Amino acid sequence: MSARIQGADTAALDMAESDHDHAHERGDQRADERADAQPWFRDGAAPMDAPLWWQLTHQAELVEALRSLCTGTPALVQLRLWVFLELMALPQARLTREALNLHFHLLREEALDLALRPLRTAGLIEWDAGTLEYSVTPLASGLMALLSPLTRSADEDTELAGLLAQVAGAHQLGTLQPSQLKHLQAQLARLHDEFADAIASGSEFRLRRARERHGRVFELIDRASQVLSAITASAQEHPGALRLARDIGLAQARLLAMKSQFDRALHQVERQRVTLGSTGVTTTDVRQWLRGVADPATLLGDALALPVRPVFVMGHDMLDVAEAEFERERPVSAPEALPEATTAPTGELHALALPKELDALVQALSAWQQEGPAAVRDMAEALQAGGSDPRYAAVAYRAQLMPLLGDPQSQALKGATGELARLPWRPRWSDRVQALPWPEVAAASVGCLHPPDAEPAPFEALPIPAETDGGTPPSAR
Repeated sequence: MSARIQGADTAALDMAESDHDHAHERGDQRADERADAQPWFRDGAAPMDAPLWWQLTHQAELVEALRSLCTGTPALVQLRLWVFLELMALPQARLTREALNLHFHLLREEALDLALRPLRTAGLIEWDAGTLEYSVTPLASGLMALLSPLTRSADEDTELAGLLAQVAGAHQLGTLQPSQLKHLQAQLARLHDEFADAIASGSEFRLRRARERHGRVFELIDRASQVLSAITASAQEHPGALRLARDIGLAQARLLAMKSQFDRALHQVERQRVTLGSTGVTTTDVRQWLRGVADPATLLGDALALPVRPVFVMGHDMLDVAEAEFERERPVSAPEALPEATTAPTGELHALALPKELDALVQALSAWQQEGPAAVRDMAEALQAGGSDPRYAAVAYRAQLMPLLGDPQSQALKGATGELARLPWRPRWSDRVQALPWPEVAAASVGCLHPPDAEPAPFEALPIPAETDGGTPPSAR
């Protein structure tokens, strides 16, 4: 084992010497690559007045280190990233090759060398030939700040949480940059468009997913609201930062306003939901069940007695049919004149009218009002509209109209219904039953009509016919 580790240290020393030999070559290569970018621009020169391009130009070493990790096959890139992130998580400042072999005991030695070589070439780790130890460079710490989102669990809100954490942390340390606020503003705008598309889609499942994510997003923003307020307060002396902070606050307000839009859209979906019979199963339940079926076509089973038989037509067959159709002789039909003008027949417009029983009741009650001082009237007399119509259907209909007398909402209506409600009569019923000598109605409840400003007389004082046996009304004939 010791011989194997000693051999690995010797190989690492040789690689370190070769790294120093190629240092100048890497610098010259990066300069050539930056020069090759000039033809991409219309003026033949890079826009050095653009702040972001200028920043990327001065971060060439960090860009080169990122490219060294992300070059090659997906498996090789994943191996390099894993080794680099594991190295950055180790608490030791210096590591021997033996410690690396123990930590990466799952890797074969040649695979570990394959992952460490780009890290040394890019200047992310250094090999000290005197102490035979590896150490992490400041460049690796800067690259770790870029790759830190890879160490978090992936979900839909990871990007927003990371941006909020960067803004909050940078504000606390006093290193907040306008570019960080711009990225946060752009992410809030993208979320607003995503939620707006979900609302416009009308899909119940998409609406519910978007509303759940909207709740998580707003919870994150609410937690960082104090920091964003402090940023706005501290940006008073910087017009650019103040404008960005205000734009972020406006984006927050737009996201908050979308909560009511989600509620209205889901309420509209609820109104369109249909219950299938008396089973209690709704169309939403059916759609949700169908979404869980792997192959919906299998639900047909043997429902199709005859399978679908597609008919394929070749191109030359279609051409022959088209040529024959063009060459076919068609009979020439003589032009037909328009028919002579005729007078339209006289029609009748039948308008929907209220039942005549309502008019008879209104006329009877109005006649009682015109007779003189209002007095208590027997309900039986009112049910037959003054003795003119004792049919069962008419009596039952008029009994249903009695609660309209004095009803405030019905008094505002126009027509016969409003006229009935405005008459100076009020109904009163009792729990007693009286026999009636009508052909289709054998008995009815005892009641009366009285003026609204007069106390009705007791039912015992009214002339009531003899009650039926047992006190219950017989069935209508």
